[in-house]
Amino acid sequence: MSTRRSRSSQSSGASRNNISDDQITDLVSKLQQLIPEIRNRRSDKVSASKVLQETCNYIRNLHREVDDLSDRLSDLLATTDADSAQAAIIRSLLM
Repeated sequence: MSTRRSRSSQSSGASRNNISDDQITDLVSKLQQLIPEIRNRRSDKVSASKVLQETCNYIRNLHREVDDLSDRLSDLLATTDADSAQAAIIRSLLM
């Protein structure tokens, strides 16, 4: 009896987490509109795997940009007098 209950609760829980093909298509289409590399292409027909691949590349590039900007900010703060007006502006922007 407990085996039946656990199976039925697992299957009902799984069905709530399933995403339909239409929902996947819709989500891939939304991603396609967000990623500049794909959005700027002339062709509207792009495979879902290409959209996901370009999305991953875009996110990696964003991470690199964040790391680069963080490094540049650290360098700037290291060379700026802590009591200067420039340091105060930088600190206010970070908060």
